[in-house]
Amino acid sequence: MTNKLYIIKIGGALIDNEALLNQFLEQFAEIREKKILVHGGGKLATTLADKLGIEQKMINGRRVTDKETLDIVTMVYAGGINKNIVEKLQQKKCNAVGFSGADGNLIKAKKREHPEIDFGYVGDINKKSVNKKLVSKLMKLDLVPVFSAITHDKKGNLFNTNADTIASVLAQALSEKYKVELLYCFDKEGVLEDVENPESLIRNVSEEKFITLKEQGKLHKGILPKLENALGAVKNKVNKVFLIKETELKNHIEKHHAGTEICL
Repeated sequence: MTNKLYIIKIGGALIDNEALLNQFLEQFAEIREKKILVHGGGKLATTLADKLGIEQKMINGRRVTDKETLDIVTMVYAGGINKNIVEKLQQKKCNAVGFSGADGNLIKAKKREHPEIDFGYVGDINKKSVNKKLVSKLMKLDLVPVFSAITHDKKGNLFNTNADTIASVLAQALSEKYKVELLYCFDKEGVLEDVENPESLIRNVSEEKFITLKEQGKLHKGILPKLENALGAVKNKVNKVFLIKETELKNHIEKHHAGTEICL
């Protein structure tokens, strides 16, 4: 392991709040080590779809993506949101550059196959999907990659891909070269025993603990993809994985004690 690398994922609640997003990006820009930012989509895609009269269908917290919806999420995720974040980081003297998975063939996906549900233009990926050589070259140029939740199959198709999964597979692929710390930043203190009580933070979650919490019905649907991807990262030799509150980034980087650590 030669270098520390932070891979940090942010989601919709943060993206939809301009003041909070600015505060977060200020803290992100101050990180001196190598870093990658991965972002989700926020409410903008749903709002735009509603305005255009395109019905949105969700299954277990995952968006079914028909062709019209793909056009919308590509515009919103890889276009508007991605460039807005890059521009804000440039303003903070962080030399960010925005990507979809199609750019430089950085993340190649396969259409999701499911025995009962056609998710449409939804792409699945694993650590072999990542063009880690090019990502490493970008960071050697002191560029900060900012990934949207859009991938491709190199056959002319774009795909909507879960941003939590993108962060996890990037961490897994780059762990061969870097000492990676994967951070899922969202609007809770971490994994909570009681989702309504911020004092009920669970400091460590193993796979066994995850299964127990899931069986007890204590995990709301939004946190399930994060935990599943976080556990996948730990199993694939990512050095450290945390779920933290988005306002705690600086505190975590400096003192390393915010949120919930995911462990084996």
